[in-house]
Amino acid sequence: MSYANEVTDAKASTLTSRLRLAVVRLNRRLRAQRANSTVSLTQVSAMSTLYKCGPLTPGELATREGVQPPSMTRVLSALEEMGIVSRKPHPSDGRQAIVELTDLGRKMVVEDITAREAWLDHRLNTLTEDERAVLSRAAEIIDRMAGQ
Repeated sequence: MSYANEVTDAKASTLTSRLRLAVVRLNRRLRAQRANSTVSLTQVSAMSTLYKCGPLTPGELATREGVQPPSMTRVLSALEEMGIVSRKPHPSDGRQAIVELTDLGRKMVVEDITAREAWLDHRLNTLTEDERAVLSRAAEIIDRMAGQ
């Protein structure tokens, strides 16, 4: 390997590490801004998916969340007990159910999003216009990297 390749590899590795750590730290700070700590992060994630995607079967939700169906069943049972989700019969498959957020569940997701975005908005307002422009471009690139 040539010196130029080693330098390029070292720079890429440094960017990789810096970006990974920055994303982890930002994610940690955003999670700390949760409006309601009565639900777990796993439950919040399931709620957010239902909010974004609408009603789903438990299997579809498990797939989107990347968990096994029995794990999702436990999550949904707890959320249902709290009145955050409700189940209704599947319109064409009697073996299935459709899960959706209740009004309380939608309200909780909106409150959570609002709290996190308020914190992030406050932090963004401390930056210069140029820094915000760089982050705007970086957000587009990160979305593309994440496959959004």
